[in-house]
Amino acid sequence: MLSTALGLIHRLELNIARALVGKPEVVRLAVIGLLARGHLLIEDVPGVGKTTLAHALARSLGATFQRIQFTSDLLPSDILGVSIYDGKTGEFAFKPGPLFSNIVLADEINRSTPKTQSSLLEAMNEGQVSLDHHTYPLPRPFMVLATQNPLEYQGTYPLPESQLDRFLLRIRIGYPGRDDEKEILKGAAVTSLEQIEPVLSAEEVLELQAANDKVRVDESLLDYVMALVEATRRSPLLGLGVSPRGSLALLRVAQARAMADGRAYVVPDDIKRVAVPTWAHRVIVRARLERPAGDELEAEGIIGALLQEVPVPR
Repeated sequence: MLSTALGLIHRLELNIARALVGKPEVVRLAVIGLLARGHLLIEDVPGVGKTTLAHALARSLGATFQRIQFTSDLLPSDILGVSIYDGKTGEFAFKPGPLFSNIVLADEINRSTPKTQSSLLEAMNEGQVSLDHHTYPLPRPFMVLATQNPLEYQGTYPLPESQLDRFLLRIRIGYPGRDDEKEILKGAAVTSLEQIEPVLSAEEVLELQAANDKVRVDESLLDYVMALVEATRRSPLLGLGVSPRGSLALLRVAQARAMADGRAYVVPDDIKRVAVPTWAHRVIVRARLERPAGDELEAEGIIGALLQEVPVPR
């Protein structure tokens, strides 16, 4: 099963890399988020491929896909759906919104109001939507890919901590290297996302997610995760450390990292390599208690320093 899973994962990564050239680690993190049943926040400056990455991942799966352009006038009902009165039956019928898809791209999520942003909370956390005293399950697999520009704050609504905590990973793409960008100019990337064909079915994704749950984690690694968690809570540089949801998230992501590397067990390096994208958006740097924004990179540096300080199990 492991060799089959590894083949499927590599096929998916290669397909996404056709659209996002020169960023294998970013592609790996996006795939890991899918394997771990998580949601991705793709955050970076304009033009580096945020939407391209989300679109390529979605199109690589033989699953339903919807893109929602978040704007200030977007309402929760535009995302979740509405109940419409049927004159023939005399009853209200629920018309599901675009959220009822396997893969949902929430483009520029911070441009919508907090009320609209919060409409995603239940869906992202529990895989269901509650409306008019009824609960509607979302299709499986279900994944939200959200993008935002961290540098432009005019006309935006920063995501609250409770919303950020629902994202399993926050991914930063960054500028391509000189040689990679030259290859892009020469046409190395696909010219249209329509050229990205599905390489995995929804059923295969569910099988991979189930296999991820079976990746073994030694007791010593659980103690290592707890030591890292406690270090974030004790750090004088952080006003808010990692929550129990964050520690569970790190474990799931480390399992997915191990499986993507072809192993049925987690090693300390799996944990160290995914801790920053899993935790940096979940902690609050003390300076942010005085300043409203702008310390995300500092949070990444603090977590990176803690990874160097906490002893790795032998």
